[in-house]
Amino acid sequence: MTKSYDDKRDLAIVDDPVQYSCDYFLKIAKEAIEKEGQFSVALSGGSTPKALYNKLKDYKDAIDWSKVLVFFSDERSVGPNDPDSNFHMAMTNGFADLPIPTDHIFRMKAETNAHENAALYENIIKSKLKNESFDLILLGMGDDGHTASLFPGTDALNETSKLIVENNVPQKNTLRMTFTYPLIAKAKHIFFLVTGDGKADMVQKVLSDKEQKYPSGKVFSEKNKVLWILDEKSSANLSS
Repeated sequence: MTKSYDDKRDLAIVDDPVQYSCDYFLKIAKEAIEKEGQFSVALSGGSTPKALYNKLKDYKDAIDWSKVLVFFSDERSVGPNDPDSNFHMAMTNGFADLPIPTDHIFRMKAETNAHENAALYENIIKSKLKNESFDLILLGMGDDGHTASLFPGTDALNETSKLIVENNVPQKNTLRMTFTYPLIAKAKHIFFLVTGDGKADMVQKVLSDKEQKYPSGKVFSEKNKVLWILDEKSSANLSS
């Protein structure tokens, strides 16, 4: 059951967050295709969404997948076949099994020339999406409160105009490509999928932090509240 948490966020604390996320994804997709003729979605990397992507491949007949446009909210500086690639993870955990045209899947090319390729990715988004507004952005949250590749203390947190940037992440000793807050805020719908007791402390910190010290806490949509989909373990430290 979804409940209001504050003026920018709703919470859904559920027994099966993967199925809940799947149902929410398909609901937004159906609505977008019926209204606009296409559904634009940005996928998250990391380990948590793997189960969701594998679940979605069981719904090949649920929507017209030929009208789905797939983007990625961030990428690591590796090639598309590298196990650490967010693109590789999504494709090998379900999206390659869905009937989505290959030219509707837009990979971030972060392995080389990240600055130039970030600008190119931004141009693709501008050409494909009305007002650069995604129908849905999926996000996760790291143990340090980061989301996409918006890590604490990094330059991308302060970007106010570009939609996509390369971001130096000293704590990971790497360069990443990532969505920025201005782009994320344009999305019609955003949800975080966070599970497990290992995330309980950070979930509580992010959601209760009035100063928004953590990157995940700064995410909002100009159009609708951000939905946080949690299980009992990840929500254990939240006051009822």
